[in-house]
Amino acid sequence: MIKSKIGVIGMGVMGRNLALNMADHNYQVSVYDIASNYIDEAISQDMTGNLKAAYFIDEFVNSIEKPRNILLMVKAGEPVDKIIEMLIPLLSKDDLIIDGGNSYFKDTIARARYLKKKGIHFIGMGVSGGEVGARLGPALMPGGSKSDYERVKEILENISAKAKDGEPCCKYISKDGAGHYVKMVHNGIEYAYMEIIAEGYSIMKNVLNMSNEEMAKAFEGYSKGLLNSYLIEITTHVLLEKDDIGEGYLIDKILDSAQQKGTGRWANIEAVDLGVNASILQAGINSRVNSSLLIERKKASNILHYDAYDEKYSKEKILKSLEDALLASKIMAYAQGFTLLRKAAEVYGWSFNYREITSIFREGCIIRSQLLYAIMDEYEKITI
Repeated sequence: MIKSKIGVIGMGVMGRNLALNMADHNYQVSVYDIASNYIDEAISQDMTGNLKAAYFIDEFVNSIEKPRNILLMVKAGEPVDKIIEMLIPLLSKDDLIIDGGNSYFKDTIARARYLKKKGIHFIGMGVSGGEVGARLGPALMPGGSKSDYERVKEILENISAKAKDGEPCCKYISKDGAGHYVKMVHNGIEYAYMEIIAEGYSIMKNVLNMSNEEMAKAFEGYSKGLLNSYLIEITTHVLLEKDDIGEGYLIDKILDSAQQKGTGRWANIEAVDLGVNASILQAGINSRVNSSLLIERKKASNILHYDAYDEKYSKEKILKSLEDALLASKIMAYAQGFTLLRKAAEVYGWSFNYREITSIFREGCIIRSQLLYAIMDEYEKITI
C-alpha cells in the first residue's frame, strides 16, 4: 500500500480544508481526529481519492512514509501538548511535527526544545485565511530550522495562496517560535484594521447620517485605491446583507459586541513588554473590550451624543478626508506591527526578511491588501 506524504491531525474546518487542499494538489494525505465523524466528513468531501482515513492514532502514524511529516490543526494550548505526548511513543527519529494552530510563540519555543531532545523535529506555523483560505490557498508562516522547512517546502508552497506575480504566500520566517510570532502580529494588525473600518463606518452612519447603501457605495469607492483590501471588500457586502428571516439589513440588528482570540491580545502585551509603541494595535483590542460593556455603553449613549452634521460642509470632501484618514491609520497599523517585529528579532535572536513577510500577507490572509504591494516595493529599495 502506498504510504502518505503527510498526515493531518484535527479534522475541524481548518484541518479538514488544509487536508483537502493537499489532496487537490495530488498529495496522499492521512487524516485523523479523536472524533470519527469528523474523519468521515473529510473523506466525504474528498473528490480525489487522496485522503486516507485513520481511526486509530497508531494506524495514522504507520500510514505515513518515513521520515514522517505530521501537521497538527488542533486548538492551541493543552490539546497540542496532549497530541504531542500521544505521538512521541509512536514516532521515529527525525520525524517532523508541524503545529499549524494559533499557539503562543513561547510555547512553540519550549516544544521545539523538548522534542529536539527526543530526536523529533518541530515547526510552528502561522496559518491565515480562515476556512476559505485553508481550502483554496492560505498565507503560511512557518518557523523552525531552515532544513526542516526545506522538507515540507514543496507541499506548503503548493497549497498556499499565490500573489499576482505567482509568488507563493509562504516563506520561511526564522527559527523556533518566529512563525507563530509573525502570525500573532498579523492578528494584531487585523484587529487594528477592523477597528479603523468600524470607526469610519461610525462616522458615516452617526455623523453624516448615511444609509447602508450610501456607505456601501463609499467603501466600494475606497476599494479602488490603496485601501483596496479583503476587509474593505467584505465591509461593502456586510452593509448590504439583508435579514433573511425578517425585514431590513442584518447589520442593523446584530449585537455590537465583539469577542477576541488570544493572538491579538498577545501582540499588544508583547509591544508593552518590549517597549514598542503599538497604539493603533492596542486601540483595536481596547475597542473589543469596550464593546462587551453593553450596560455601561447604553448609559453613556444617553449622555454623550454625536454633533449634528452641518450641511454647509461638503459631504464629498468629508468622505475624501475620511478616506485619507483610513489610509493613514492603516499605514500606521502596518508600521507599528513591523516595528514590533524588528524589536522582537533583536530580542529573540531571529533573522527576519521583511520583504518576504510582506509578500506572505499580499494574498490568502485576512489583512491582504493593495497597500502591501506598495510596502513590498519599498522594502525592495532599502535594507533594514
